[in-house]
Amino acid sequence: MGDLPDAQIEDSLRAKGVVDIAGVDEAGRGPLAGPVVAAAVILPVGRYPAGINDSKRLSAARRYALAIEIKRCALVAVAGVAVAEIDHLNILQATMLAMSKAVDGLTRKPGHVLIDGNRLPAGLQSPATAIIKGDTRSVSIAAASIVAKVERDAIMAELAKEYPQFGWERNAGYGTAAHLAALREYGPTPYHRMGFAPVRRAAITRAEPA
Repeated sequence: MGDLPDAQIEDSLRAKGVVDIAGVDEAGRGPLAGPVVAAAVILPVGRYPAGINDSKRLSAARRYALAIEIKRCALVAVAGVAVAEIDHLNILQATMLAMSKAVDGLTRKPGHVLIDGNRLPAGLQSPATAIIKGDTRSVSIAAASIVAKVERDAIMAELAKEYPQFGWERNAGYGTAAHLAALREYGPTPYHRMGFAPVRRAAITRAEPA
């Protein structure tokens, strides 16, 4: 499991007088289907749920429980970018847009924004820092990773009811063997990302005469 992310980065900013520090992370950058979702979270100082960790290190049940606790105690905003815009912009720019929208959705302007990754979204209205592997280092970013993942998984479970053959409630749109097999058999849906090579190949194959 490793050490849990902590508040050292946040505390160093608070020591300089910064208040309302927002952690931001995304879920859904790699899947073949569905939106990309970002969350921005401002945790209360020293009063947040125990066990917050990078969402990838938690079970689905633990993520869900922590997301509920985080929403109860923290200021949270969630934003998504749909498939059509992902295909129009590309996934990197769509991810940056989702993060920016999540920050804009907070009801208080953060004094500083901590972004997971190595680059900052354009147009942020607050000072910001990009932190590589931030979801393993900053408790605020880790909290955002949990909220974003739980929100996106719920979206994919709903979409799975419309297209049950792809198993999105289990694979969240990622390119598992079962998902790829269904893509080859049934072809892409409106929720598949045509900018991703496996989806394009499936669309071309389905369009070729038998």
